[in-house]
Amino acid sequence: MKTRTATVNLVTISMLTAVLLLMAYTPLGYLNIGPLAITFNMIPVAIAAITLGPAGGAAVGAVFGLTSFLQCIGIGGTSAMGAMLFSINPFLAFVQRMLPRVLDGFLLGYIFRFMRARSNSFIASSVTGFFAAFLNTLFFMTALVVLFGNTAYVQEMIGGRNVIVFICTLVGVNAVFEMLASTLITGAVGAALSKTVLVPARRKSSVAA
Repeated sequence: MKTRTATVNLVTISMLTAVLLLMAYTPLGYLNIGPLAITFNMIPVAIAAITLGPAGGAAVGAVFGLTSFLQCIGIGGTSAMGAMLFSINPFLAFVQRMLPRVLDGFLLGYIFRFMRARSNSFIASSVTGFFAAFLNTLFFMTALVVLFGNTAYVQEMIGGRNVIVFICTLVGVNAVFEMLASTLITGAVGAALSKTVLVPARRKSSVAA
């Protein structure tokens, strides 16, 4: 049984990684608008967290982070912001692109477990999808401000505004669209997968009615 479970997990993570790479290296994954991009790549990360838990979410999140970093150097697309950050400090650019996605995927696994114990698979998956996009944006922009906030590039973008106002202004429309798409798609996929052995069954909770 353990061998079968390990095989299923390996196949699942390989498939989700392949889907993420397909999205990352085709127009399916990004919609570039100015210095930022509306990304749908958090959806495979959310599905990995749903089916494989925190470790699976973190692993696929790392793949997402790597593809995002490679765009800083023109591999698989080009990110104007990423290229600028890479020219300022390549190591910090790697951290800023990688860490938020790994942390996001890891936390999504626990978010799904928490919600699944209290609701059906569609609601639990939808909430996980929402937080996939929300936390990705939150962690990404926080890392940007913390790691590059003192640079002339970011200071020019901030333009003397409050940091929170700057973040909301810069990613407002993008973030809303990402969260809506991620919520709906992840909810539908998670509900469909709940009919298979890939999604853990609902656990009893003292909180649940």
